[in-house]
Parts: sequence; structure tokens; C-alpha cells
Amino acid sequence: MSPLLTHPAGLAGVSELTCGSRHAGVLAAAASGLCTFIDKQGGDPDRILGVSGIDPELLQHPTLSLALPNYCQVLEEAARQSGCDNFGLYYGQQFKPQALGLLGYIGLCSATVEQALINFARAFPLHQRNSLIRLVDEGEHYRFDYQVRHGAILARRQDAELTLGMALNLIRHVLGSHWAPHAVHFEHPRPEHWHEHCKVFDAPVYFDQPCNSLIIPKHGLGRAMPEYNSTLLLVMQDSLRQLSLAGREAPNIVDDTRAQVRQQLLAGEPMLEDIAEQMGLAGWSLQRRLREHGLNFSGVVDKLRCELATHYLGQPQLTISDLAPLLGYSETSAFSRAFRRWFGVSPRQWRSRGGGAR
Repeated sequence: MSPLLTHPAGLAGVSELTCGSRHAGVLAAAASGLCTFIDKQGGDPDRILGVSGIDPELLQHPTLSLALPNYCQVLEEAARQSGCDNFGLYYGQQFKPQALGLLGYIGLCSATVEQALINFARAFPLHQRNSLIRLVDEGEHYRFDYQVRHGAILARRQDAELTLGMALNLIRHVLGSHWAPHAVHFEHPRPEHWHEHCKVFDAPVYFDQPCNSLIIPKHGLGRAMPEYNSTLLLVMQDSLRQLSLAGREAPNIVDDTRAQVRQQLLAGEPMLEDIAEQMGLAGWSLQRRLREHGLNFSGVVDKLRCELATHYLGQPQLTISDLAPLLGYSETSAFSRAFRRWFGVSPRQWRSRGGGAR
């Protein structure tokens, strides 16, 4: 199993909208038609954009940048306020490659479907920061992996379902609407209406996985892309590269640490040395850099667990016993003790009192 492409995006922590040509989050092309789609689902676009801190004017310019936390939040808010729990899934189902702007045309202008996937994966980190994208050769299949790795983003289900839908539509653009992946993986817990995911992807869908992934059979990937244009492909690639260079920022050590800790939680208790190694640092160096922000490693882990606990408790399909492994605890009792320390009540009491709704 050898990765063709492994491109963790830039580590910059972004907390506000970016205007002009500076690209520090995700290009606004990723929100093409968003207001219309929110309205179609019965939501109020102005209210949802306002709550999420997004200026509607930016959505009219596909090469301007939205902060990734705001972008993920607007999708979650749209799902909540419209009452459409599968908002990201359905938004992705209708999202055509052309609507993705530079990134979409990089795929469309490639020579074959296989090359389109390779070029799409290579270019994606320039289109969106703080994300993992890779295309892994698994013999008879490719595995297309996607994962947001911004430490400030807790809720990212809608974005994951949207993004895999975008990749699906790039392939179906050539191989037809009936083409289906071998399987689909999502990192978030199984939602209430999960059978809809099986219908949209026409494939088995698995939840609580390490990463969001499409398992793509290689058969048919050699077919030519109808819009292949080598000159236009180079222009699109260069334009996206220039936008990316204009927005490059210094890494944010706190957000980066939180992102790495979140990846490790499913495997159990996060360890300082392991996290530091993933970040290319020694353990003492990571602790020193966190102290510069008035933090320490155990405090970062504890705060992230607390935030994730309240996030997961707001999802009624998850039982209390489901939460401990999601937070890196080996036993539910350990999670319950930590929760009492944070809030003075048990997780069950917190949920029954409406904490999840708040």
C-alpha cells in the first residue's frame, strides 16, 4: 500500500474572514450556490451566514477566502436551522465540478479520470488549508482520504459529507451517474438517517472510521476526460498556486497540537512524545512552545476532551457509553469522572437538563 499523494495542508490557524487576494482558509468557490441551497432546504441564508460570521459578498467571488472554521460552521448551522440533518450530503450530491472554480477545472482539464483524481488531490491543499488529502494506491483500488485538521473545528460532519460528494461527482462526470465507489468511510458517528448516505453513494457506508474516505475501483479510470486541455490545466494549477503563496502564514502551535491530539483520541490516551513526534518536535520543545501561550500539554488534551464531550452529547443518536472511546477513555467510568470534574454533574444529567440543546 503506497501513498501516491500525501499533502497535509498548511498549519495556519485562521479565526476570521480574509478579504482581497489573501488565501488563508478555503476558497469561496467551495460555497457556490450555498444561499440558494439553504433557501431550498427551508433555511434563512442571511441568518445562517450571520451566525457563522460570513459576509455574503464574499460568496460572490470564488477566489476570495473564507476562514475554515466559519465555513464548517455555516454548513453545521445550515443543517441545524433548516432541519435537514443530511445538509452536507445533499449539498454535495448536487455540487458539480465546474462550481468548484480553479480546483474543479484542474480535475476537468486533466487527461484521464485517474489523472483527474491525482491532480485534484495534489491541488486540494492549495484550495483549502489545514486539511489532509491523499490518494493511496491499494492495488485494485485507490483510497481517497480527506480530513479537516484545524484544531479549532469540532463539528465537521457536514463538510466531510460535502467534500466526498464533490470527489464522487468528479468521477461521475465521466463514468456516469450510476458509477459507485467500492465503499465509503466517515469519521463521524452514524447519523439517524444514514440509509440516505448509502443511496447517494450507492455503496456500503461505514461510520466511526479513522478518516473520511472513498474506496475507488481502478476499473474505468483510464477513460479520457472530455474537457481535457493541457494548456488550461497548467493555467489553473499556476493560478491556484499563486493564490496559495499569497496567503501562507506561520504555523499556530496550539491549533496544530489540538488537531494532532484529536487524531490520536480514537487510539486511546494521547501521549506528549507521540504528538510531538508527529509535529516534528521533541516533547520538551512542544511543552515549551505551549507554555509561551500559557498552556501545557495535559491542559490542551483536557480542554479538547471537554469541548468534544459537549459536542457529542448534543447528538442524540450517541449513547453515553459510545462517548468514552471517542474521547480516548478506555472505560465509561473514566469519562464520567472527568465530566463531573468539568461540569459538576454526570453526562446523563447534563443531557437530560438540555445541555445538548444549548
